[in-house]
Amino acid sequence: MKNQSSVTEFKLVGLSSHPEHQMLLFVVFTFIYMAALAGNILIILTITASSSLHTPMYFLLINLSLINILSISVSVPKMLLNLLEHRKTISFLGCLAQICLFTWTLGSETLVLAAMAFDRYAAICHTLHYTPIMRRGVCVVLIAGAWIAGVANSVVHTGLVLQLSFHCSTVINHFFCELPPVLRLSSSDTSLNEILTSLSDSTFGMGSCAIILISYYFILRTILKIHSPEGKKKAFSTCSSHLIVVSLYYSTVIYTYVHPSSPYSADRDKVITVLYSVITPVLNPIIYCLRNKDQRGSQETEEKTWAISKTITLSIYLASYLEYLSV
Repeated sequence: MKNQSSVTEFKLVGLSSHPEHQMLLFVVFTFIYMAALAGNILIILTITASSSLHTPMYFLLINLSLINILSISVSVPKMLLNLLEHRKTISFLGCLAQICLFTWTLGSETLVLAAMAFDRYAAICHTLHYTPIMRRGVCVVLIAGAWIAGVANSVVHTGLVLQLSFHCSTVINHFFCELPPVLRLSSSDTSLNEILTSLSDSTFGMGSCAIILISYYFILRTILKIHSPEGKKKAFSTCSSHLIVVSLYYSTVIYTYVHPSSPYSADRDKVITVLYSVITPVLNPIIYCLRNKDQRGSQETEEKTWAISKTITLSIYLASYLEYLSV
């Protein structure tokens, strides 16, 4: 497939057009990026090193951490480079690479979150049969399917972008190349792209969300049948982390990909994108593992865990200033 456009690079507006904000943004996002890498790598290393954590739930969590690392690495390093060099540009091939990789992680993450919901459903609703239901082969198939489906979805969308022309404008009102703002720039007919995007959103987003909602419907029914308050509390605690991540992730993604686009919402869209593409990878280590008693078996591990927790929490407070900067 050959692109019809002679465009060699795009200009990224970024989060703020004010020169005095550039260094602050560089410091904040460098801090957030390092915190996200440290938190997710810590999850992977801790689970890999501890044989007691070699369970389906933590196997799925490793893959979620890998997706988080890839997701935040797609956009932030290039943005930091542009801020440092004061050049908010990206090559056409670099833009395609960002679209391809980010669309891949976006689709795969929804499926992994759905697989984690199914895992919690099996653990609570079918406790006695949990081991055969979530056996090694099933977990591998679930994760392989999530990664492969994400790749297939990404290849289709990236291939269709290659068919578009971009003669009218090369200015992307975003801080990286995400599919919706890039499609708005094209001077070609994007009806096929939009149809397939809607189909992809329904399949990955709504389909995964339906699986999660159905799983938690049965989980809630089972929990309500538990007579012991301690039993109910324990059952709720096993699901709370996943519910928080799902609520944050889906609320921001659905807002970005489902709501009608309009010029006045561009700055707000960028802030929302920061939440699910940058902040979520930072929050996941806190929500899933940094408060999990299974991963704090020793005093040394506990001290390191809470040190990273404080570091990441500080980064969140700094990132909250972005909404003001983007105005």
